Order: sequence, then C-alpha cells, then structure tokens
Amino acid sequence: MKNSQGIVLGIETSCDETAVGIVSGRKLLANIISSSVTEHARFGGVVPEIASRAHLEAMPGVIKSALDEAGLSIKDIDAFAVTAGPGLIGALVVGTSSAAGLALALDKPLYGVNHLSAHIAVDSLNSDHKLEPAIALLVSGGHSSILQVNDLTSDVKTLGSTIDDAAGEAFDKIARLLELGFPGGPAIDIDAKNGNPDAIDFPRGLTLAKDLVGHKYDFSFSGLKTAVSRYLAKTPDHIRSDVSASFQEAVADVLLRKAIGAATDSGIDTLIIAGGVAANSRLRFLAQERAAAAGIRLRIPPMALCTDNGAMVAAIGALAVAKGLAPSEIGLQADSSSGISRPIF
Repeated sequence: MKNSQGIVLGIETSCDETAVGIVSGRKLLANIISSSVTEHARFGGVVPEIASRAHLEAMPGVIKSALDEAGLSIKDIDAFAVTAGPGLIGALVVGTSSAAGLALALDKPLYGVNHLSAHIAVDSLNSDHKLEPAIALLVSGGHSSILQVNDLTSDVKTLGSTIDDAAGEAFDKIARLLELGFPGGPAIDIDAKNGNPDAIDFPRGLTLAKDLVGHKYDFSFSGLKTAVSRYLAKTPDHIRSDVSASFQEAVADVLLRKAIGAATDSGIDTLIIAGGVAANSRLRFLAQERAAAAGIRLRIPPMALCTDNGAMVAAIGALAVAKGLAPSEIGLQADSSSGISRPIF
C-alpha cells in the first residue's frame, strides 16, 4: 500500500469483547465494543464457547456501528487488521475469518497482529509524539510483562514477565474471595476507594534482594493471593474495603517498582503502561507520582482504550502500513499462545 495514511479497520476478538476500531494514520475515527461479560459473570470467568458464539452474533452489527461512527462505507477501508493471537482459539478464529473474508472480498491487504503489541500501539493514537524507544508495562487479565520497545512492529524485547498469576488474574481471584463479583479489577478498584491501603502489610512478590538475581523484572502474585486468603481465614471480622485497598496497593507497588526500575536501568526515559489493569485508578495515580519523581515521561492510554478494543488493533495495523510492511496471507492461522516476539503475523 503506497498511502502511509491509509484507513485501517481493526477487529479484536481475543476474549469476551467483540471490538472494531477504525484509524487513519494515527487518528482514531471509531471505536465500538460489544462485551459478553455479563453472560460469563455467573460462571465467575470467561467461558470460551459462550465467547465464540457471542462474537459470531455481534460481529456484523459492531462493524456497521464502527463504519457509521467514522462516517465511512466498507469500500473506504484501505486495509484490515485483526488480532491473530494470543487469546482463546475459537474467539480468535471468528475474528480472523471475518477480517480475511472482508479483505478477500474487497481485495485489500490484511494484517494479522499480536494482541499484546496492539495494547502498546494504542499509545500512538491521536498524538504525534515519538513512539520508540520506550519501556512498556503490559498488565492485563492474562499477561504481566515489562518490555523494551525498540520498534513496535518488529523489535520488542521481553525484560520480565509473570512466573505465575498475571495481575488481572490475581484481581479476579481476590474479588471472588471477597465476593465482589466478576470482573474483579473494576470491583476491587471501587471497593478500595473506601479502604486504607496501609491497613494490611501484604507481601510484595520477587522484590527481596535474593529474588533480584534471576527475577529482577519478573512478577509473582501467587504468594500475595495466598496471603490474602490466609488473612481472610484468620480474620473473620475483617474490613473488606481495607483488604481491597491493601491488596491493590501491593499489586500497584510491585508493578511500578519494577517498571520504573527497568526504565532507569536501561536509560530509556519513557514508560508506557497498557492493558486492562492500566485502567486501575490507584495504579494510574501512583504511576504519575513515581514517574515524576524519577524523571520519567509517563504515557497511559485513556481509560476507554485500556481494556481490549478494536482501536488498538487498527493502530498497530496502521503502523505496519506506514512502515511498508508486507501484509499477512489471507489464510493466516490464529495462534492462541503467540508471544510478543511476533508482532505481525
């Protein structure tokens, strides 16, 4: 594609959101999300079969709504981008099949993109700042990683990741123990506003001197989860909001200690925080405070672009177009366990 400012439609179906975004260059034109989270809530987590069916049912309407919001017709789209992994395989196949069908029918290029890279790419939207190099803290329901972003479409290095539960997964599990419902992240965030973050000294995983030898930038939240469970068992008269606030504080503290440490150690003075957990209000507040103290430029997407969305998929697709990268094969295969070392499929 010769036009580096081509209009890209992105489709995201890695989990329980059917999302479509439209981007022109680095300008966001539309972002529509249909979530099936209420259908999963009674099971306490996402059910893959329900998610896949919901994607099939929602896809045509979400695409139409995105085009209407952007004031475009499908023929105005210059390229299509779609999450090809990681994620739930059945859900991914719905997205890749939909995008491939559109690309084939309209004779337009198709870009299969990595879900994790897309979360970081949302930083490019509605801005003109330099994108790389940067340190990225990617925190979501299934992933917690510290990344060095040299080129988002081709050169992303993993500095550290979780060795057990991801941060978002830990939020869901603790919310279940506290009977706050699903999804756990927003529920704990709300409950914590009435609590004292210093009420309970919960452990900070992998932050002791002995842990830094092999796990300097890695995360572990299983010990924290166990500590909360034991505290609840031995303290029947606990104040729930204090537990929420103290747990949330422990997670945010560890995430930021390691992310800002990575930025300082690498000499890269830009930190991007992305992923669903980036919507957490305490994490956002502490990030601003600590980044400023360390002399690090902090960039966090708007709340609406932290959780899974189509705009982020269109954004990385637009970056691939701008750099003249070759499109993916129309018959690209979804990869449920794809790592971030494969930004474009």
